[in-house]
Amino acid sequence: MLECGMLERDRQALRRNSAILCRQLVVDELLIQSLHADDILTESMAESIMAEQTSRKRSWHLLLLLPKRGPRAFSSFCSALQVTEQKHLYDLLIKSPEKDGRETHTDRSTDSSLPLPTQEEIGAKRGRTHESMEFSLDADSPINTPVLPCTPDFYLSRSQQSYRLSSSPRGFGLVISNVTFDPCAAPDLDPRKGGEVDDEVLRKVFTELDYIVAVHRDLTAQGMRTCIENFSRRPEHRTVDSCVVCLLSHGVEGAVYGTDGKLLQLDWVFEAFDNAHCPLLQNKPKMFFIQACRGEEMDCGVEQTDGPKRTCSPSCEQRDAGREGQGDADSRQRGDTGRPRIKLPQRSDMICGFASLKGTAAMRNTKRGSWFIQELNSALRLHARDTHLADILVQVNSRIKEREGYAPGTAHHRCKEMSEFTSSLCKDLYFFPKYQPQY
Repeated sequence: MLECGMLERDRQALRRNSAILCRQLVVDELLIQSLHADDILTESMAESIMAEQTSRKRSWHLLLLLPKRGPRAFSSFCSALQVTEQKHLYDLLIKSPEKDGRETHTDRSTDSSLPLPTQEEIGAKRGRTHESMEFSLDADSPINTPVLPCTPDFYLSRSQQSYRLSSSPRGFGLVISNVTFDPCAAPDLDPRKGGEVDDEVLRKVFTELDYIVAVHRDLTAQGMRTCIENFSRRPEHRTVDSCVVCLLSHGVEGAVYGTDGKLLQLDWVFEAFDNAHCPLLQNKPKMFFIQACRGEEMDCGVEQTDGPKRTCSPSCEQRDAGREGQGDADSRQRGDTGRPRIKLPQRSDMICGFASLKGTAAMRNTKRGSWFIQELNSALRLHARDTHLADILVQVNSRIKEREGYAPGTAHHRCKEMSEFTSSLCKDLYFFPKYQPQY
């Protein structure tokens, strides 16, 4: 008789740790793809798991299936945990005590389900401490799967209508991450535990996307200003096709804090890269990612009303700076020859992703980093090969919308977050990762 059940010792390891797995396991696209590629899950199984509405339900569904998927299911699941950087759960299962060391197979027909809860439960969690201008709570782990390469056919089909992004490197990246604040100058700003995870995640993913990334930690407001000025004036911008700037700190609407408790205005940051102040990056895409609170309001969420689901994408609406119908003299500058010289708007070709909406707090895990940077990292790694950046940020918004955290002291002890982005891009922005066109 074909032995197709899971080894009894492996089944017991899953059963003993089922409560912890249900609470902490992150069932994302990468983990499911890994199990599907290993023939542990069928395509319909993978789809039904990912269709579950919450992370805990996805975990529960997967753990019910695994004992029925053959003797390789346990080792494949452990490998998937390593791939998705959930080593703490991998270690938990591998180190799980064995009763007698014997390996026995169980027939599927006699398989019993794991003793898992029949509905979501709120497990015991460690107390969360309030942090000024930003909140720390448990969240999912970032993934570290390699960035998938763009194919030559995809590049040829998109390159004409998108920004030129073929230089090697694609551009330069700057990450400023303030983790520790001066207790004398900024006594109300607590350390941003987990912030060092974010800056390392960003360094890795943009390095894989072929950017030369510099990371600076714990700068005062003036130090941040000097660092950004020096970066924006690099003569090497002339030879590359784009740039990336990431600011990670405590913040308020329109500004981020230096370690000395003084504010750096974001409008000044954008101005440093506009067409007047940074001519070497004119007509080239400039990307900004801001991991900071934009206020102290906690989003506790609202109950969804009956009826079809609706999703409203955040947007930024701007009025025209000038009036329609004005003559060419208002929009062109003519030289001595009388030939028109096209002028650029003061600020264009920029896109900025914000971790939270205006007036609201951002969420950060003290060990695994912030929600926004985690989701940005995942989306870039999985989709940069064939998705332009604006659509990637829509995907980030969608994933952030689904997240929910534990926040004592708020209504229902639950909290939400909503990211958003603004854009003045004039073309699609594809990274074309790991592809170098031959001229």
